[in-house]
Amino acid sequence: MSPWLLLGLAIVAEVIGSASLRASEGFTRWLPSALVVLGYAAAFFLMSQILKTLPLGLTYAVWSGVGTALTAIIGWTFFRDAFHPVALGGIALIILGVVVLNLGGGGHAK
Repeated sequence: MSPWLLLGLAIVAEVIGSASLRASEGFTRWLPSALVVLGYAAAFFLMSQILKTLPLGLTYAVWSGVGTALTAIIGWTFFRDAFHPVALGGIALIILGVVVLNLGGGGHAK
């Protein structure tokens, strides 16, 4: 399976884990608490497989950048977190940084 597809799945798993962490209300709700553990476990397992072929720096930059952006959007959409317009600029800069890193040749598999 493509390491980029696995990276996408790892990002989704991590975002599910992070959103569930918020929904768990301090691990007092069992279903979101279970999703935290499963989401993070899946994300780290997938990352361990991805790192067999993709470079660490690029993988982590994409994972953390896209995950941060998605988590912020989910927080704003589902949890009504405050979202200042300047935050959109920050998210755009994160995404731009990931794109620049890829254009610089960091995205080539071994």
